[in-house]
Amino acid sequence: MEFFATSPADWSAQSLQPHLTGPRLSAVCASIDRVLHWDNTRDEGEIYCLWGQFEIRRECIREGVRFTLPTCPNAFAWTRTALEDPAPSGAGVLIHATINRTEHDPDFIASIEAFVEDWRAGLARQAVG
Repeated sequence: MEFFATSPADWSAQSLQPHLTGPRLSAVCASIDRVLHWDNTRDEGEIYCLWGQFEIRRECIREGVRFTLPTCPNAFAWTRTALEDPAPSGAGVLIHATINRTEHDPDFIASIEAFVEDWRAGLARQAVG
Protein backbone atom coordinates (compact mmCIF):
# COMPACT_ATOMS: atom_id res chain seq x y z
CA MET A 1 0.00 0.00 0.00
CA GLU A 2 1.10 3.54 -0.64
CA PHE A 3 0.35 6.76 1.19
CA PHE A 4 1.06 10.28 -0.05
CA ALA A 5 0.97 13.85 1.23
CA THR A 6 2.51 17.12 0.13
CA SER A 7 3.85 19.67 2.56
CA PRO A 8 3.68 23.18 1.11
CA ALA A 9 6.96 24.06 2.82
CA ASP A 10 9.63 25.55 0.58
CA TRP A 11 12.41 22.97 0.96
CA SER A 12 15.13 22.07 -1.51
CA ALA A 13 16.95 18.74 -1.74
CA GLN A 14 20.04 20.56 -0.45
CA SER A 15 18.21 21.68 2.68
CA LEU A 16 16.26 18.45 3.27
CA GLN A 17 19.23 16.10 3.41
CA PRO A 18 21.26 17.84 6.12
CA HIS A 19 18.13 18.71 8.14
CA LEU A 20 16.42 15.29 8.13
CA THR A 21 19.02 13.35 10.05
CA GLY A 22 18.42 10.50 12.44
CA PRO A 23 18.97 12.49 15.62
CA ARG A 24 16.36 15.06 14.49
CA LEU A 25 13.52 12.63 13.67
CA SER A 26 11.51 13.22 16.84
CA ALA A 27 11.82 16.99 16.42
CA VAL A 28 10.25 16.85 12.95
CA CYS A 29 7.66 14.08 13.30
CA ALA A 30 5.29 13.93 16.30
CA SER A 31 4.69 10.19 15.69
CA ILE A 32 8.33 9.49 16.56
CA ASP A 33 8.56 9.82 20.32
CA ARG A 34 12.32 9.59 20.60
CA VAL A 35 15.53 8.50 18.96
CA LEU A 36 17.01 5.90 21.28
CA HIS A 37 20.45 5.95 19.64
CA TRP A 38 22.01 6.90 16.33
CA ASP A 39 25.24 5.83 14.60
CA ASN A 40 26.27 8.69 12.30
CA THR A 41 28.91 6.62 10.51
CA ARG A 42 26.34 4.00 9.44
CA ASP A 43 23.37 6.42 9.25
CA GLU A 44 21.18 4.08 11.30
CA GLY A 45 19.86 3.67 14.79
CA GLU A 46 16.79 2.88 16.80
CA ILE A 47 13.61 4.84 17.44
CA TYR A 48 10.52 4.56 19.59
CA CYS A 49 7.42 5.55 17.62
CA LEU A 50 3.65 5.04 17.65
CA TRP A 51 4.11 1.35 16.71
CA GLY A 52 6.86 0.60 19.24
CA GLN A 53 10.64 0.27 19.08
CA PHE A 54 12.32 -0.25 15.68
CA GLU A 55 15.67 -0.25 13.98
CA ILE A 56 15.82 2.53 11.40
CA ARG A 57 18.07 3.38 8.47
CA ARG A 58 18.51 6.64 6.59
CA GLU A 59 19.59 7.00 2.99
CA CYS A 60 20.08 10.15 0.94
CA ILE A 61 18.36 9.78 -2.42
CA ARG A 62 17.92 12.04 -5.40
CA GLU A 63 16.08 15.15 -4.21
CA GLY A 64 15.58 13.91 -0.66
CA VAL A 65 15.84 11.26 2.05
CA ARG A 66 14.51 7.73 2.55
CA PHE A 67 13.98 6.03 5.91
CA THR A 68 13.33 2.31 6.35
CA LEU A 69 12.42 0.10 9.27
CA PRO A 70 14.25 -3.11 8.26
CA THR A 71 12.81 -5.26 11.06
CA CYS A 72 9.22 -4.05 10.63
CA PRO A 73 6.84 -6.91 9.70
CA ASN A 74 5.22 -4.59 7.14
CA ALA A 75 8.53 -3.42 5.59
CA PHE A 76 7.54 0.18 6.30
CA ALA A 77 9.52 2.84 4.43
CA TRP A 78 9.03 6.52 3.75
CA THR A 79 10.66 9.14 1.58
CA ARG A 80 10.73 12.92 1.63
CA THR A 81 11.56 14.49 -1.69
CA ALA A 82 11.69 18.16 -2.64
CA LEU A 83 9.25 19.33 -5.28
CA GLU A 84 10.51 22.38 -7.05
CA ASP A 85 8.59 24.53 -9.50
CA PRO A 86 7.53 23.88 -12.21
CA ALA A 87 6.44 20.53 -10.75
CA PRO A 88 2.72 19.97 -11.37
CA SER A 89 1.93 20.33 -7.68
CA GLY A 90 4.29 23.29 -7.18
CA ALA A 91 7.06 23.67 -4.63
CA GLY A 92 6.99 21.65 -1.45
CA VAL A 93 7.90 18.22 -0.14
CA LEU A 94 6.33 14.98 -1.30
CA ILE A 95 5.88 12.48 1.52
CA HIS A 96 5.56 8.91 0.27
CA ALA A 97 5.15 5.94 2.60
CA THR A 98 4.80 2.25 1.72
CA ILE A 99 4.10 -1.09 3.33
CA ASN A 100 4.40 -4.52 1.74
CA ARG A 101 0.68 -5.32 1.91
CA THR A 102 -2.25 -4.61 -0.43
CA GLU A 103 -4.70 -4.61 2.48
CA HIS A 104 -4.43 -4.12 6.23
CA ASP A 105 -6.43 -3.53 9.38
CA PRO A 106 -8.27 -0.16 9.21
CA ASP A 107 -6.77 0.99 12.52
CA PHE A 108 -3.25 0.34 11.25
CA ILE A 109 -4.01 2.19 8.01
CA ALA A 110 -5.29 5.13 10.06
CA SER A 111 -2.05 5.12 12.08
CA ILE A 112 0.03 5.29 8.88
CA GLU A 113 -2.13 8.17 7.64
CA ALA A 114 -1.55 9.96 10.96
CA PHE A 115 2.21 9.31 10.65
CA VAL A 116 2.26 10.83 7.15
CA GLU A 117 0.23 13.80 8.39
CA ASP A 118 2.66 14.33 11.27
CA TRP A 119 5.49 14.49 8.72
CA ARG A 120 3.55 16.94 6.55
CA ALA A 121 2.89 19.23 9.51
CA GLY A 122 6.42 18.91 10.90
CA LEU A 123 8.06 19.77 7.59
CA ALA A 124 5.76 22.78 7.15
CA ARG A 125 6.53 23.95 10.69
CA GLN A 126 10.30 23.64 10.31
CA ALA A 127 10.77 24.81 6.72
CA VAL A 128 14.17 26.36 6.11
CA GLY A 129 14.04 26.56 2.30
